[in-house]
Amino acid sequence: MSHDYELLRSLSETPGVPGREVLVRERIRSALDGVAPGGRAPEVRTDAMGNLIVTVAGPEGAPSVMVSAHMDEIGFVVRHVDERGFLRVQNLGGFDVRNLFARQVLVHARNGEPRIGVLNPATKPVHISSAEDRKKIPEMADFAVDLGLDPETVKAEVRVGDMVTLLQPFQDLGPVVTGKALDDRTGCWILIETLRRLKTPACTVHAVFSVQEEVGLRGAATGAFGLEPTVGVALDTTLAVDTPGTPEHQAVTRMGDGVGIKVSDSSMVAHGWLVDAMADLAVRDDLPHQFEVLPSGGTDAGAIQRSRAGVASVTLSTPSRYVHTVTEMVAKRDLEAAVALLGAFLEDADATRPPAD
Repeated sequence: MSHDYELLRSLSETPGVPGREVLVRERIRSALDGVAPGGRAPEVRTDAMGNLIVTVAGPEGAPSVMVSAHMDEIGFVVRHVDERGFLRVQNLGGFDVRNLFARQVLVHARNGEPRIGVLNPATKPVHISSAEDRKKIPEMADFAVDLGLDPETVKAEVRVGDMVTLLQPFQDLGPVVTGKALDDRTGCWILIETLRRLKTPACTVHAVFSVQEEVGLRGAATGAFGLEPTVGVALDTTLAVDTPGTPEHQAVTRMGDGVGIKVSDSSMVAHGWLVDAMADLAVRDDLPHQFEVLPSGGTDAGAIQRSRAGVASVTLSTPSRYVHTVTEMVAKRDLEAAVALLGAFLEDADATRPPAD
């Protein structure tokens, strides 16, 4: 079965900031139509938080594994419409403002088609700015969206709370793909592709497409509390800073060197037996892989691990260059290794069962 990169294109280009993931959820649900791992149709539901949960029953008495990939992307909501029709926005998720200059955006008003606008800081152009002005880095509060419309039209169409997303087409460049929201639509894609290929799961699989990860791992927290899994696996991107300007020892991972098996980040220290189980399977199946220690940042695994009395957890990471920009770049080799490794883990009874005390 070939890998469906047109699905990844669709997921990347579908808008969905924290709390507004409905279009992404609908696209994922559609992609799972007819999927029946082991010949059994899964249970599909949406919980009160908005997580899409797909449950594939395993053997009686087997452990349950929650695999979580978040649907939301970093973006904005409108927080003010001024008298001239300019929009001020509030970011949802972490941005480096140096990457936001002169960007096109989509304003998703309640009625009608999304409006294209331009996002710029409220600063003077280079032609009339002083040398001191040009040294200043604007803050998020300085940015405004210009729809190019008269104020009356803007006020009639746009209200505070409307979603705003960065506009960027997905590009397939052969060995790599690039686009917006690959954090974490790649994780969603890996989970869908794994479910499509899953033959005989050795555990009960709870595939959770979670909400609001970018603002505090919120969907994973409530999802894990409700599901009470034995094991948690997060699927997310991580830093591949194997680019000019960064010392080799700070690269975290390298794009193209395989799926990342996370050892730790600032939200979680992975359970050692899960790190070992993933590594053993990767070696057994000759899958390219690497180990990841991330100094700052976290994934859904951090919320799953701390749920109730605790859940043994680990993250499989996709190395990504230019994280939290609209030019995120990932290697197909790494994505496909993640699909293969996750599938091998879910089909291996020894790997998914916690060791005896």
